Amino acid sequence: MIEDLIQFSAEHRDTVYMLLRRYFSENRQFLLQSDIWQVFCAFCAEQHCEELKSSSFGRAVRQVEEAVLDTPWAYFASRESVGIWRYGRIHFENLVTEEIPVDTYLSFKERRARPDLPAMDTLEIDLGPFNREFPKIKDARSIGQGMTFLNRQLASRLFNNPRQGETELLRFLSMHAIDGQTLLVYSHFDSAKTLRGALRQALAWLERQDESLPWNDCAETLRGLGFAPGWGDCAARVAETMGFLLDILEAPSPETLEAFLARIPMISRLLILSPHGFFGQANVLGRPDTGGQVVYILDQVRALEYEMKSRLASQGLHVAPKILIVSRLIPESQGTTCNQRLEKVSGCENAWILRVPFRRDNGEVVPHWISRFAVWPYLERFALDVEHEAMAELSGRPDMIIGNYSDGNLVASLLSRRLGVTQCNIAHALEKTKYLYSDLYWTDNEANYHFSCQYTADLIAMNAADFIITSTYQEIAGTESSVGQYESYCRFTMPGLYRVLGGIELYDPKFNIVSPGASAGTYFPYTDTERRLTGLAPEIERLLHGDLEPGTVRGVLTDRDRPLIFTLARLDHIKNLTGLVDWYGRSPRLRGLANLLVVGGYIDAEQSGDNEERHQIGLMHELMDRHGLDGQMRWVGLRLDKQMAGELYRCVADGRGVFVQPALFEAFGLTLIEAMASGLPVFATCHGGPSEIIQHNRSGFHIDPNNGDAAAELIADFLERCQAQPKEWERISRGSLARVEKRYTWKLYAERLMTLSRIYGFWKFVSDLERQETRRYLDMFYHLQFRPLAKTVPTD
Repeated sequence: MIEDLIQFSAEHRDTVYMLLRRYFSENRQFLLQSDIWQVFCAFCAEQHCEELKSSSFGRAVRQVEEAVLDTPWAYFASRESVGIWRYGRIHFENLVTEEIPVDTYLSFKERRARPDLPAMDTLEIDLGPFNREFPKIKDARSIGQGMTFLNRQLASRLFNNPRQGETELLRFLSMHAIDGQTLLVYSHFDSAKTLRGALRQALAWLERQDESLPWNDCAETLRGLGFAPGWGDCAARVAETMGFLLDILEAPSPETLEAFLARIPMISRLLILSPHGFFGQANVLGRPDTGGQVVYILDQVRALEYEMKSRLASQGLHVAPKILIVSRLIPESQGTTCNQRLEKVSGCENAWILRVPFRRDNGEVVPHWISRFAVWPYLERFALDVEHEAMAELSGRPDMIIGNYSDGNLVASLLSRRLGVTQCNIAHALEKTKYLYSDLYWTDNEANYHFSCQYTADLIAMNAADFIITSTYQEIAGTESSVGQYESYCRFTMPGLYRVLGGIELYDPKFNIVSPGASAGTYFPYTDTERRLTGLAPEIERLLHGDLEPGTVRGVLTDRDRPLIFTLARLDHIKNLTGLVDWYGRSPRLRGLANLLVVGGYIDAEQSGDNEERHQIGLMHELMDRHGLDGQMRWVGLRLDKQMAGELYRCVADGRGVFVQPALFEAFGLTLIEAMASGLPVFATCHGGPSEIIQHNRSGFHIDPNNGDAAAELIADFLERCQAQPKEWERISRGSLARVEKRYTWKLYAERLMTLSRIYGFWKFVSDLERQETRRYLDMFYHLQFRPLAKTVPTD
């Protein structure tokens, strides 16, 4: 569409001149998409040319994501589709518009942001050339469906070059073993031809056997043909698995390849990394840097252990899988178990939390908690220590490594590189999109956030990973009007440090959407009365209406008969709990329909060790005072365990209340899934994952946190409809339950992740040589850029 801007400026010089004057009159160096469109709409109204908005020129203006102004030049970045950006500039005096390369645009942007920097060459990072020969997804709608795409590529590779493909497949099958036990095939197969013949003999013999014949009764015959355990637990399963392989050798198809690879017993030892924060099973939620990621990982591990056990058993292997969650050991554990080296995960047979300390250069253990923004100097030493301790606990290498958040993903990259193990990344949240221009003005934030380290670590880990899991499509690619979290890493600049011309390829098949769920044993419908935890009723009554310990609650709900507007989150700026309180306080209509229940943070700022939380605590008190909310709002400063939280959701549903998630941005939103799984109607931010989770007016409602008055009116409209038509509340409640059951369960998550691990393990095997150049580039970037930056972060 940039061509439309060029053509229009050539044909309508007067209009372009007047529009540019309008933009320059804003007296701002940088304009965002919303600013650009708002000024354009105002211009069209002033000039009485409303038709311009729907013209090709108007559509082209709509695609301009950012403009940089410095008389007489206006530079702009146009996002023509997901991940497809083009850049241009127009001169205010001669009104000539021309397309420019990305480095020219970023250089201009740097000079506007940092005029104090000397004119000199800047380090440019471009990983694009390393991916030119790799298959890429063509359609933006297929981004995040990497496994499906990769299956087609692998099948095509086997079909187009059968000799090479069959050799690779045979080598891949021959490498598998668990605890020294050979799996699938013995080494005497010297070609795919001999394997094909043995498969036909085995299938002919199996057809004559009872389908339920156990593997042990098949083993002698099949071993004589060259087959080791791992094909199945009974004759029918073995025959089906062997049939898949024979079909692949005869005429490979994506569906058959996926079905076969999903059965290969590749994963019995899993290493999961989550270094920062207080990682434990009790008394940790709500502490600094400790929230949904901990809940996510613990629920993930329970689901994965069950799935791993099930898959291994169905393949005829009596192997106990083991999962290690590696976090940081914190000697000053503040009443948590984070000072324990090893802790078993409840509800699991063989999953453990292994805690490894951070160490100073002299080897001394760092005793206290460290912010997630300041962990960077410790991670390299931490990775080496984890390697030794984890391999001892697992009695060998893990079969796959999963990193979490920026720090865990970097450590996963270091370990995966050393051990040659498949690497999976989960970002949970990428900070870059949370803070406006945090890359451009990185030096302003360096003392508190050290974004230079974090964004460098992100670039390394994203490109090192074999596959990346996201909870939503938007996390990768955004929407038509917003840039995705990963997309923000495609091209950006950190003036004086480096500029990124090609940071991550969104069309790379490494991206996969695998949404988490809510623990089915904890979060279940309010109508399931037999499972309800009735013993918690007195405690919940006290939480809602009774006396609690001093300093843990503020506000009394005078009218107990009103439904509750409930919210639960950490008390930080991005979660926007104070925003919800302000909307409620400003809306007499909403206050007349429902009470407000807020669970989050501390009531006393002195109890918090986090500066941002202390500010939010002060703001919460100020808002309650300003709006006089003490009779209509209850603010509880307690950390609720999962069972209490689950029953609280259901109690709110009993009273026909609603759950509100007002975050300024939310990557996914586990509390949203928990509330929906309990049967609560939900209202959640339209920015981020919730806009995909919720189907508006079917399983909940989208709200814009930047328009609190409209959000309050939407909630009030719903509550009024429910008063007049009680079935309206039930309609949305049923929609919430149905949506979660269909899309957001841990069972679905575990099944998909285990299949992904096998598909990408095979892809890593067949493409290993082709990836060496990328790894060398990333090694150089790590040693020459990240390590010096990490050394600048103060240690204590």
